[in-house]
Amino acid sequence: MITFTLPSAIRSLILQKTPDIRNMSSVAGGKLRREHLTRWLRYHQFCLVNPTPRGDLPMFRKYEFGARGGSLTSLEEYSEQLRDMVTCLPECSSSLEAALEKVGLPRRDSVGHGHVGAYETTAPCATIAGFCCHLVVTMRPIPNNKLEGLVPASCSPGNKGHPIHIGDPEWLGIKDLSRPDYGEPVVCQPGDVPVECIQALLLCVSETPLAFTSALGCTVMTNLKNTEAPPSCLAPEGIPEVHPISQDPLHYSIASASAVQKIRELETIIATDPGHRRIGHLLCKNELLRASLSLSHARSVLVTTGFPTHFNHEPPEETDGPSGTIALAACLQALEKEVSVIVDLRASGLFKKLVEDAIEQGVLKTQIPIFTLQGESAGAAQAFLCKDGDPKSPRFDHLVAIERTGRAANGNCYNARKMSIRHWVDPTDDLFLAAQKIPGISATDSGNLGKGKVKEAVKRHIRNGDGIACDVEADFAVITGVSNWGGCALACVLYILNSCEVHRHYLREAVGPSRAPGEQDWAQALPSIAKVTHPVQSGVSGKVGPEVDGLPFHGTHAQMIQKLVDVTAMGV
Repeated sequence: MITFTLPSAIRSLILQKTPDIRNMSSVAGGKLRREHLTRWLRYHQFCLVNPTPRGDLPMFRKYEFGARGGSLTSLEEYSEQLRDMVTCLPECSSSLEAALEKVGLPRRDSVGHGHVGAYETTAPCATIAGFCCHLVVTMRPIPNNKLEGLVPASCSPGNKGHPIHIGDPEWLGIKDLSRPDYGEPVVCQPGDVPVECIQALLLCVSETPLAFTSALGCTVMTNLKNTEAPPSCLAPEGIPEVHPISQDPLHYSIASASAVQKIRELETIIATDPGHRRIGHLLCKNELLRASLSLSHARSVLVTTGFPTHFNHEPPEETDGPSGTIALAACLQALEKEVSVIVDLRASGLFKKLVEDAIEQGVLKTQIPIFTLQGESAGAAQAFLCKDGDPKSPRFDHLVAIERTGRAANGNCYNARKMSIRHWVDPTDDLFLAAQKIPGISATDSGNLGKGKVKEAVKRHIRNGDGIACDVEADFAVITGVSNWGGCALACVLYILNSCEVHRHYLREAVGPSRAPGEQDWAQALPSIAKVTHPVQSGVSGKVGPEVDGLPFHGTHAQMIQKLVDVTAMGV
C-alpha cells in the first residue's frame, strides 16, 4: 500500500490530460477518475481505493519528499492529512498462490519461514510528473514441466502478481537470488526455473511532501472480492503460452496462442523451395518463433549481410540479403530499437547507397550506422562488440546474419559453386564466435553464416554441402527458400508479437515501457512489394535487377511478400 498527497502541479497535469471527469473520486480538491493515476505508475499495477486506508495494518513507513522518516504502527495522528491523500494498492505475488495451487504448484516457503524475499531490479518504470522508480519483484521457483500450467493460471482474469520474467534473473539486474533486498530467499531445486513476479514498486516521489507505505509483509485487507476467472474463459487471442528462448542464459517468453499460430504459419510459408535446392531438409521447427521472441526483447541489434557471387561485377554482391536486411531494420526502427549493419569494407559504399535510397523512399525513418570489421583475430571481434573493450558492456544484445558467408571446417569461405571467396570477405563470422552469450540469429537459405547449427543436414542434402557447409553456429537457424524472405518474416513476426497484448504486457514489465508501431508506421515497417533500385545482380544468373537467386521478382518474390503481409495483418 502507498498513500501520498497529490501536489497541485501534478494534479493539474493529470486533469489536463483527462478531460472526461465522469465517475470521479475526490482527490486534493480536484476530481480524478480512479484509473487515471495508473498513467503515472506502471501499466495498471495499482488499484486506487478510498483515500482513507484501513487501520488494521500493523506497520507503516513514512516518507517526506522521498526521504524515509521512520516507522509507524498507526496513521491516526495524520487523519487530517489523509483526507487530502490518495491510496494505491500495488499488485502482489502472494495473491497468485491460490491459482498456482490449483494447477499443482504447492507453496514454497522461504529459508527461514519468514517473509518471502523481494528484489530491487533494474527494470525501469515510466517516469511521469515526479514519480519514478524501479520494479521490485519476488522470485518463485517453478519446475520446468509445470511452466505450461503456470502461465494460463497466473494470467487469467482476476489474478494479480503475474510473471514479468521467466529465466535468468540477471536479465532484471538481480545478481544473487540468495541475497534478496528484503525478506528471506526461496531456494531453487534442480529442475526449477526462476519466475519473477510483481511484488511492489519503490516510488520516488520527490515532489510529494508526505507519503506512507506498508512495511514488508504487512499486507492490506480490503472489501474487494477476487473475481478470478478460469483460463478457459479467455478468448484465443488472450490465451498465453510460454516458450523457451535459450538455455544459457535461461530465458523464456510469453505470447498468445493466436500469435504463435500465425508465426508458425509464416515459418512454413518461407520454407518453400521454388529453387529446388532441398532446403526443407534443413528446417528446424519453431526456430522463427524462438528467434523472434528473443529479438523482441532486444534493445540494440547488429545485422550483417552481403555475399559476393559474380566477381566481374563491381561490387560483386548479390541481391539476396540486402533487401531482407532493410525490411528487418525498418521494423526494428518502428519499435524504437537501435539497429546497425556491418558489411565488407569494399561493399560499404553500396550499402550506404541502399540505406540512403530506403530513407528517401520512406522505408527507413533515420540513418543506420554502417560498420566494417578490420583485423583477423578474435580479439578484434571482441573489441568491436564491447564498449571500451569491456566484455561486461556489449554494444549490441543481438546479432543477425541474413545471407552472409561463414567459414567452413577448413577455415575457407565458399559460395554454392564450391569456389573459395575467403579473400573477398571480412571476418564477420568472428563476431558470432566471440559473442558468447549474445544471441545470434541466422536467416539464410543453405550453408551460410550461422548454419553450423544444421551443418550435418547441409552436408547430406545440399549440393556441394560436404565442402561448403558453414562451421559457425547461431543460436537460432531460420531456414528460408530465399534469405530475403527470412528478413521479411522476422520483420512481420516482430509486428505480430508487438501487436499481441499478452506478449506486450509481459515484455513491458521486464524491459520497461515500449510501444507498438502506429498506423502510420505500419506501412513503413512491414515489407512492401518494391523493386530494388540500386544495381545489384542475382546470385544465380548475374542479371542486374530485382531477380533473386535466379527467381523472377513478379510471380515469386512479390507473391511471397504479399503472403507474409496478408498473414501478419489477419485479425489486426
